[in-house]
Amino acid sequence: MKSREIIILLAFFSIFKLSYSQDTIRNKKGGGYLFTKVVNYDATPVQDQSNTGTCWTFSTLSFFESELLRTGKGTHNLSEMYIVRNAYIDKAEKYVRMHGKSNFGQGGSFWDIPYVIKNYGIVPEEVYGGKNYGSDKHNHSELEAILGAIAKTVTENHQKTLTTSWKKAYTAVVDAYLGNIPSDFTYQGKKYTPTTYASSLGLNMDDYITITSYTHHPFYQKFVLEVEDNWASQSIYNVPLDEMMSVVNNALNTGYTVAWATDVSEKGFSFKNGLAIVPEDENTVSKKGEDNKHFSNAGADKTGTPFDAPCNEKQITQQNRQEAFDNYQTTDDHGMHITGIYKDQTGKIFYRVKNSWGTKNNDCDGYLFASENFVKYKTMDIMVHKEALPKDIKKKLGIN
Repeated sequence: MKSREIIILLAFFSIFKLSYSQDTIRNKKGGGYLFTKVVNYDATPVQDQSNTGTCWTFSTLSFFESELLRTGKGTHNLSEMYIVRNAYIDKAEKYVRMHGKSNFGQGGSFWDIPYVIKNYGIVPEEVYGGKNYGSDKHNHSELEAILGAIAKTVTENHQKTLTTSWKKAYTAVVDAYLGNIPSDFTYQGKKYTPTTYASSLGLNMDDYITITSYTHHPFYQKFVLEVEDNWASQSIYNVPLDEMMSVVNNALNTGYTVAWATDVSEKGFSFKNGLAIVPEDENTVSKKGEDNKHFSNAGADKTGTPFDAPCNEKQITQQNRQEAFDNYQTTDDHGMHITGIYKDQTGKIFYRVKNSWGTKNNDCDGYLFASENFVKYKTMDIMVHKEALPKDIKKKLGIN
């Protein structure tokens, strides 16, 4: 072979190698999964919910921040703790009105964010950071304990009638930990209130819907999803499994992202390995350590061949999905944000998922890859813009 031909050949392989490395992502350093992008959309930087159970607001606001990017409104960092602050207060009122028979804690659901924005507006992160307790990381352990004690005491009703001051006292504790909310503020040279700032973003909260797929309620109707963190008893659309997946794929293939609520207490979920899969044989996975209450340790260490290279996965049906939910095997653990579709080297579909556990707990810069089977099996619900629905599903649900 002539030297000129050798040089051209080497140049070709160099270009091919560079292109391959730029277009391919591994699940971890040296990992055997090679993901190639189909579609992926811009998202704001990965955040860290730290020692809190507030993934629901981190994931949903990340979703809305991508909506702002999609609609040409630019980059915004919205305040998670402003949402949490208002939800804590309304959650306590619901708890008291229910005589202590509703859920009380740090958890929430996607629809809590539109509810708060519609009723109380929103502010940027720089206006309300929500860390008024001498720490640079979020930690609601002490706050939750104190608020829970107040709510419990109120519902015990020792005075035989509720005082007029309990809510004021409760709110004072919330604000002592998270900070007083501003009546107005200046942001990027303009003066706003939380309500006018929300209006300036141009997002109509009524355009966003939540969808699930379970057979214990009729399809194409709404029902109150029976999970503890649905403290506000909000309703959700129900569709067959293949149509729920059609919504996810149609959204991502037409320029939208997806807020995703799921179960992460599975053997096949390993943030540290950058994967969420459903191994056909779960006995091939070993687990070391425990998942703490809010997974602020990024989950237990998991090893096994399924995390080293593409494996056979369990086939998911409407029936085994339902059985897992009915038998408490699928639980409402965590909210994240799906930003794209990728394929592994075998052609299987994976979704690129933005998490809120910081960027230092895995090799994917705080993202992970969830297999299509995992999303089918362990999705509790999704939130999308109504225009992201396929036209036939939109019609079946009666959405204009």
